[in-house]
Amino acid sequence: MTFSPRTPRVVAARRLQRRRDRDQTGRFLAEGPQAVRSALTAGVVLELFGTDAALTRHADLAAQAPVVSPVTDEGLAALAETVQPQGLVAVCEQMDVSLTEALAKAPRLVAVAAEIRDPGNAGTVLRTADAAGAVAVLFAGDAVDPYNGKCVRASAGSLFNVDVVRTPLHVVDELRDFGLQVLATTGSGDTDLDDLLDDGTLARPTAWLFGSEAHGLPEELLKAADKRVRVPIYGGAESLNLAAAAAICLYASARAHR
Repeated sequence: MTFSPRTPRVVAARRLQRRRDRDQTGRFLAEGPQAVRSALTAGVVLELFGTDAALTRHADLAAQAPVVSPVTDEGLAALAETVQPQGLVAVCEQMDVSLTEALAKAPRLVAVAAEIRDPGNAGTVLRTADAAGAVAVLFAGDAVDPYNGKCVRASAGSLFNVDVVRTPLHVVDELRDFGLQVLATTGSGDTDLDDLLDDGTLARPTAWLFGSEAHGLPEELLKAADKRVRVPIYGGAESLNLAAAAAICLYASARAHR
């Protein structure tokens, strides 16, 4: 049987495009073969929807899914949020871990997305943190839902590789209690990133705080951090966007750790 947009299972899965339904069910959608592959590796796929062509093309993925549900092109389009879907959408279990559980692993590098609202930026931070070797990404305060479809796609599979923690905004003391220095990123910081590389500060276990592109970090986090760090700008640009600043800071720590 091939499901259509009106098939109850497709209708139920489509509701996961809304945050309310994701929160209520503890499930979310992962779209495209790259995300599906990562989700299968993480063991969180509950059901795989796919067109006949996509299931044939990605038979290795279909063979790993616990439940495979063929859908028409129209049924797949109802589940997908991209203009040109790639034929596969998986229903997955959310993977949140508690802050204590994540920090008990003694991570050397943590990224904190503090009240970041843009899902594309949040997904890019996830991807960059994973690439730099961070083992946990914290979504603090009124941050975007990490299981938002755009965030999942922007993470390019990295959502499934790191510990995802949703936590209240006031998290600095807990980070410090587990041996992490807390560095806040801000264009008006009194400490230069290059200086921290030169003096060995970045060799220590570190949690980086990143704020929204529109508003930056909340004042209470800036005050609570151990240092307020600016990324040096050598040309005429006024500032860096969030994703670029996060990449520079996380990779500076990764280099120092190695």
